[in-house]
Amino acid sequence: MRMAALAAMLTLAFSAALAKDAKSAKPPKSVVVKMQDAKGADAGTATLSSATGGVKIKLNLHGLTPGEHGLHVHQTAKCEGPDFKSAGGHFNPDSKHHGLQNPEGPHAGDIPNFKADAKGKATATLIAPNVTLTDGPHSVFTGGGTALVVHAKADDGKTDPAGNAGDRIACGVITK
Repeated sequence: MRMAALAAMLTLAFSAALAKDAKSAKPPKSVVVKMQDAKGADAGTATLSSATGGVKIKLNLHGLTPGEHGLHVHQTAKCEGPDFKSAGGHFNPDSKHHGLQNPEGPHAGDIPNFKADAKGKATATLIAPNVTLTDGPHSVFTGGGTALVVHAKADDGKTDPAGNAGDRIACGVITK
């Protein structure tokens, strides 16, 4: 009788632990990405949240050159300046060609351009249509995370490998 009671108690405790782990495996509602410039100085934030049709990215950036900039999710969760090459290439789990306008694309990490004002500030909301915050091959948390990279120029939407978007000028690590 005592053994049966002990077994029941252990089963209950184990089930509770599993339920807690399953609950904690839920994707985050949002993730704040701290962006830095090539010198490591604060360049603002990007807040990522799940949305219909992808991941919503709310940008609040500063210290940029005025005009349009390309924005991409890169494959590695590293942002070592000054060139941010440590972030690797664009996040591309399906091995497609670059560009939201490319019929053989896009990379999962391709995102529409945004514009910085005359003071170098950018406040914009964009949708990254081919990534998720949930588990799976298109998750921005795949392989320990990814990086969000701002480029010096606008992305032309079609040219491999990066849309002629120029240098990487700001970067932030995306992790849970």
